[in-house]
Amino acid sequence: MAGVLGGHQVVPVVVLDDPGRADDLGAALVAGGLPVAEATFRTPEAAAVLRRLAERSDLLVGAGTVITADQVDQAHDAGARFIVSPGLSTAVVRRAQELDLPVFPGVSSATEIIAALDLGLDTVKFFPAEANGGLPTIKALAAAFPQVRFVPTGGITADSAPSYLAHPAVSAVGGSWMVAPGLLAAGQWDEVTALRGDRRRLPAGLPHP
Repeated sequence: MAGVLGGHQVVPVVVLDDPGRADDLGAALVAGGLPVAEATFRTPEAAAVLRRLAERSDLLVGAGTVITADQVDQAHDAGARFIVSPGLSTAVVRRAQELDLPVFPGVSSATEIIAALDLGLDTVKFFPAEANGGLPTIKALAAAFPQVRFVPTGGITADSAPSYLAHPAVSAVGGSWMVAPGLLAAGQWDEVTALRGDRRRLPAGLPHP
């Protein structure tokens, strides 16, 4: 996923139900040094939000919470550059592969990682990260699967992200601290920009968002 994201290691996970706010959100993320977003399929207007964000030339946008092959098609039509799923669906992965879209299914166990490898994948979303043991669990799984890279998401904060990113098996983290629903609903775009995370706290030698 690091290659897909162009070196950006913090991916804002966006839940937005108003396409009219997408432009302001995109501008706030870019201003904060995070020109990337995972627009989730958690609202009726998700595809429209994704399309508005994807129209920006300065923002890399993927689709999140994709759980059906039909949603993969919707995301592709809206301009998504990558697909993220909370679980491992063969139908979702296969459809994304047919459309030449990078896909990152959610896993939380060795069994699911093996299934992802069988599908030809080597980067997976570890979800929900904190609820499944966080970094210690990733360390244990990485020892058994050295060829796999992880994108932990779920409960990640600005304070915990640097510890995750310091592990060599972690390509990126997904987080919502800078795009909390309350901030988006209130249109607090300056706060979105300010909360993108402190770059100085990222581990030395890593590409900064």
